[in-house]
Amino acid sequence: MSASQPENQSSQPVLKFNTQTVTATVGGKQITIETGRLAKQADGSALVTSGNNVVLVTAVSSKKESTLDFFPLTVEYQEKFYATGKIPGGYFKREGRPTNNATLTARLIDRPIRPCFPEGYRFETQVVATTLSYDGTFPIEMLASIGVSAALHISDIPFSGPTCAIQVARIGGKLVLNPSALQLETADMDIVIAGTRNGILMVEGESKFISEADALAALKFGHESMLPIMDAIEELRKKTGSKPKRAFVPAKVDEAFEKEVTAFLTPKINAALRIREKMARYAAADAAKKEAKEKFVAPITNDKEQAARAKDLGTIAENIKYNAARAMILDDKVRIDGRDVKTVRSIACEVGMLPRAHGSGLFTRGETQVLGTVTLGTGDDEQMIDALGGMVKKKFLLHYNFPPFSVGETGRMGGQSRREIGHGNLAERALKAILPDQEKFPYTIRVVSEVLESNGSSSMGTVCSGLMALLDAGVPVKGNVAGIAMGLIKEGDRFAVLSDILGDEDHLGDMDFKVAGTREGITSLQMDIKIDSISFGVMEQALTQARDGRLHILNEMEKVISRPRGEISPYAPRIETIKIKPEKVREVIGAGGKVIKAIVEETGVKIDIEDDGTIHIASSDPLKTKRAIEIINGICAEAEVGRVYNGRVVKIMDFGAFVEVMPNTQGLLHISEIAHERIRQVTDVLKEGDLIDVKVMDIDRAGRIKLSRKAVLDQVPN
Repeated sequence: MSASQPENQSSQPVLKFNTQTVTATVGGKQITIETGRLAKQADGSALVTSGNNVVLVTAVSSKKESTLDFFPLTVEYQEKFYATGKIPGGYFKREGRPTNNATLTARLIDRPIRPCFPEGYRFETQVVATTLSYDGTFPIEMLASIGVSAALHISDIPFSGPTCAIQVARIGGKLVLNPSALQLETADMDIVIAGTRNGILMVEGESKFISEADALAALKFGHESMLPIMDAIEELRKKTGSKPKRAFVPAKVDEAFEKEVTAFLTPKINAALRIREKMARYAAADAAKKEAKEKFVAPITNDKEQAARAKDLGTIAENIKYNAARAMILDDKVRIDGRDVKTVRSIACEVGMLPRAHGSGLFTRGETQVLGTVTLGTGDDEQMIDALGGMVKKKFLLHYNFPPFSVGETGRMGGQSRREIGHGNLAERALKAILPDQEKFPYTIRVVSEVLESNGSSSMGTVCSGLMALLDAGVPVKGNVAGIAMGLIKEGDRFAVLSDILGDEDHLGDMDFKVAGTREGITSLQMDIKIDSISFGVMEQALTQARDGRLHILNEMEKVISRPRGEISPYAPRIETIKIKPEKVREVIGAGGKVIKAIVEETGVKIDIEDDGTIHIASSDPLKTKRAIEIINGICAEAEVGRVYNGRVVKIMDFGAFVEVMPNTQGLLHISEIAHERIRQVTDVLKEGDLIDVKVMDIDRAGRIKLSRKAVLDQVPN
């Protein structure tokens, strides 16, 4: 034993990790997935790396079954500011509640993995993805999604993976995989695609008026590019010993009880499903279940057995409703509300209903009704976001509100759910593509969506009401946009693609595919699949059918308003934009902001000044705006050779006088240029504070101005 080694450590074993690593190359970038070194007490963990970008993902599923009647899966995405070498802003200087981006990323991860758990699985499951390092060269959200798939797949949690997510952008007409943040600035398409080997499970993205064919090509390209990553995840599972999945058998309903209840409820639920009005349909179905409960559950005297039978009855009723609604569509070609598969519900539109809002639009489609409002603001109203990649400014905001009364329920008000954030983001993407360039319309724009009724696709109703509110507000949009939600019923080889789905068709169907766009092309799309996958043939039909529905909705909206109003609301600020030389910016601002504050105080306008010399002056009073522009032009004006100015003598010297011809601009009036006759002293003619006319005779390269009073006196007639 070495003399320098402490005796109590002589027998300590060296700690070793059973680390397993796999790699895959996608789009020219290598992705490494590692397990066995970090977070080993989780059921599954994966460290995913590409370059300097690192994400740790853990997955844990409880061994005790939940009493909830749904799958309690939660996905958490944690943005750690140390990952970019930053200290968070705010008073507490630590990460707080999840940002909107973190919430949206968690939803992106959740949606494709949820269908891969077995039906009836009720064990609380939590997935946590934590950013450890980020440099902006790789979309960190994709590494997180890949890590989730890997952590679940190598664990013993029942999960029919692997899944994979990939980002596809089109830059300069070329499809690019997993682009950097810098590359995305010039992209005209940005889509996240997730799926299994068999097909696509989820799509989320935005674009600038791409065709349906281009969208489909991007989806195919993305799915093909996922395969190397899924191969790597499979390899990692083998390296870790292919841990057996937990045995799970869904609870079964007593066959005799199920047979009796099914026979009793089937005709009643079938009849209820043919009631076209949502609330009446729900009331009829509830009445049938209540009657069945009184007949089959109430007589049971054992409390525990009675509770179990009540739960079974609810399951049986849902199964009957599920099978009956799908059979109506596939067998009878009739939907719950009586429509065929392509017909869009009746539409009603109204604009300008709110007198003080800068713009408003009410869009009603069937039993979905959304009120959209627009508020125009100045640069002071921009949203500042402390993001991992740095401070971000947002000039366009869309806020989506889904109160419980919109579906005839009571509930907690206040704060935004993940669903509200996600739906708002989808609608924001749809409308963002049509907004005017900031140079032409330098406003901060806020759209608020108030869902007043909901029975299918309030997010697409938000797009439609938002467009009408923008037009009503006089925003010069690049095109009119509308959105529609598509559904799918699939049994074996039979399927039906449904246009403008109801809430029930979303719940009972196999797909929710939302597409928004103009007549020229798609601006945003979102798809979620509840089955294993769908073919590209079905997707192509859905995209084509969605385009037809979108154009129909646009036609109905344009009967009410088709172009922006000629002027903005009298209650909105008028913004005038002027340009000054960048070197003059400091003069306009003044020391400590003294000059610009004085202008604001005198005129009452709002002023937003940029480093490049662009100045936005906002006020609802055009005279005040005009006065502010005059002051700024006066500050920035430069003397012109040959021009006569009425200036103020600010300083007397032996050799002449300094005269302020403009604010902050002085010139030298030499003693020889004061008068025609020879004068002995400047003070014989001038004193400080005198206002005199002088002519600019010359400006040298250093900007020094030579003035003459004598030249002006020459112009005075005898």
